[in-house]
Amino acid sequence: MSPPRVLTVAGSDSGGGAGIQADLKTMLALGVHGMSVVTAVTAQNSLGVQGAWELPVAAVRAQYRSVVDDIGVQAVKTGMLASAELVEVVAELLAATDAPVVVDPVGVSKHGDPLLAASALDAVRTRLLPVATVATPNLDEVAQLTGVRVESEAGLREAAEAVLAYGPRWALIKGGHLPGEAVDLLTDGSAEHWLRAPRYDNRHTHGTGCTLASAIASHLARGREVPEAVAAAKEYVTGAIAAGFALGGGIGPVDHGWALTRGTPGV
Repeated sequence: MSPPRVLTVAGSDSGGGAGIQADLKTMLALGVHGMSVVTAVTAQNSLGVQGAWELPVAAVRAQYRSVVDDIGVQAVKTGMLASAELVEVVAELLAATDAPVVVDPVGVSKHGDPLLAASALDAVRTRLLPVATVATPNLDEVAQLTGVRVESEAGLREAAEAVLAYGPRWALIKGGHLPGEAVDLLTDGSAEHWLRAPRYDNRHTHGTGCTLASAIASHLARGREVPEAVAAAKEYVTGAIAAGFALGGGIGPVDHGWALTRGTPGV
């Protein structure tokens, strides 16, 4: 039997810590077959993003149709989409695909480099978030999309309400930028799931957002319900953060392969 199939629609990270590269590593570690639609190419390393070039809409559409029409998918994850035009075409494609969708509304890189044009924010709000099964913004992305600024754990509920107002079925508000333990809130507007993990003293965290979203998509493809998939993904990314390693002269990546040698959680 072939493994579950998961498609990532995202940008390439030449340093291998985030983007398409992180997504495919995560999918392999979690026992699914990863496939990709490249939306943009970045020149990127541990110090930051030195350049970014988005692909033509026709190239993105052709990649997507090529994979979905022949191979099929059990889940899709989106990451860097760069422009309003790309956001709109990807949202159109996702709306016609019968599979859960995890939207990581990537706005900036770990180093603060912009990865989404300001003109694309409205398309993310009105076109992309409404087709999401799970949206996974961090606190900077919440502020960028909704104007809500979270200063403490108590503010995660307000952030979730603001994101859910745009239409995703579930919102996972990532509180990793808050002090103390790493706490996230997953909610569909009625049920709440608080996910907590220890905070590791490790600055090598490049790729955490991509990795978490891809792990959620992988578990959804394996047939898990959203709360179970998110909890398993949180466990996986927590281990990856703990095992993050130095690379180059800046911020190193999380270790996507940590579970392969220590036993994969939830598989």
